[in-house]
Amino acid sequence: MAAESQSRAAEEKTSGRSDVNKKLKYISLAVLVVQNASLILSIRYVRTLPGDRFFTTSAVVMAEVLKVLTCLLIILLQRRFHLKDTVYFLVDSILFQYKDTLKLAVPSLIYTLQNNLQYVAISNLPAATFQVTYQLKILTTALFSVTMLRKSLSRVQWLSLLLLFAGVAVVQMEQEGKKEASSAASSTQNYTVGLVAVVISCLSSGFAGVYFEKILKGSAASVWVRNVQLGIFGTALGAVALWWQDGGAVVERGVLFGYTGAVWCVVLNQAFGGLLVAVVVKYADNILKGFATSLSIVVSTVTSVYLFGFQVDLLFTAGAGLVIGAVYMYSLPKGPSSSSSSSSSASSVTPPTTELEAFLPKAQRLVAPPPPS
Repeated sequence: MAAESQSRAAEEKTSGRSDVNKKLKYISLAVLVVQNASLILSIRYVRTLPGDRFFTTSAVVMAEVLKVLTCLLIILLQRRFHLKDTVYFLVDSILFQYKDTLKLAVPSLIYTLQNNLQYVAISNLPAATFQVTYQLKILTTALFSVTMLRKSLSRVQWLSLLLLFAGVAVVQMEQEGKKEASSAASSTQNYTVGLVAVVISCLSSGFAGVYFEKILKGSAASVWVRNVQLGIFGTALGAVALWWQDGGAVVERGVLFGYTGAVWCVVLNQAFGGLLVAVVVKYADNILKGFATSLSIVVSTVTSVYLFGFQVDLLFTAGAGLVIGAVYMYSLPKGPSSSSSSSSSASSVTPPTTELEAFLPKAQRLVAPPPPS
């Protein structure tokens, strides 16, 4: 009887954990969709509002500062609010191990460039068009993974990359010469500039993501410490870009010129969105990640129709459909026939949606687990 009751209790406990994990998966899915779609739509919204415009370079710096402060708070929490111990730990990890810290300068520079380019691209492209075209980062990340990390892709993944490229090409052909039928659209918007910005952003995203993964391998540093290192460089480089591009205007008007509640929402979304998704994505598998990205494209498109007067026709629908299908196919796991080497890299070949989205679970697998307390 005792054995049966223990067995029943164990089964109930396992069933309860399964139900909780299932709920967390769908919560993660909802968070991924909302974060992916809301960031692009909110940036597009604040950049088309009439009146004084905020400095996008300032928004990038503020997002980095908030990100660093959040990571420092998490590290302090992990060390049970022992301030002295936390300071010693950070000084040792960042200053004494300066060679390790300097390795983060390259991806940080690229991420800073990417964040600024996103503002340029979204300011000049319809939100739905940007969302579809930006999925080219999957292609660039996959190619850099194959060339730099010697990873292998399945036939389905190669096919999905071809479909992805075809879908984006269809959308671009359909969008050429077409402008949003919105009264908020202004003559300052340049489709060519936006397209070049998003392509460069995809290239930088792919290279930085793979380079950062290479750094994470063989490193036992905490994920949050890595983000502090990234944020320090990102803040410094962002400040240089701010001074270089808008220095005179900032001196005259102030760093926070043009900031409204909507602008602060964009900054907070950019700062905490990647960290939030990095935390919740570990409860979702690759298929749900791909599904969330695909669903966010649909959400962005539908919302753009109502907010910005975006017009959806047959060609755009076909191109977006190819991209959505390609994203989903790419996220599918490899078959059992794959070699052990390719199987071991299957979980990490899926490129991140943001610089932080995919690497938290990956980093947790790469670094040694902490000693039991």
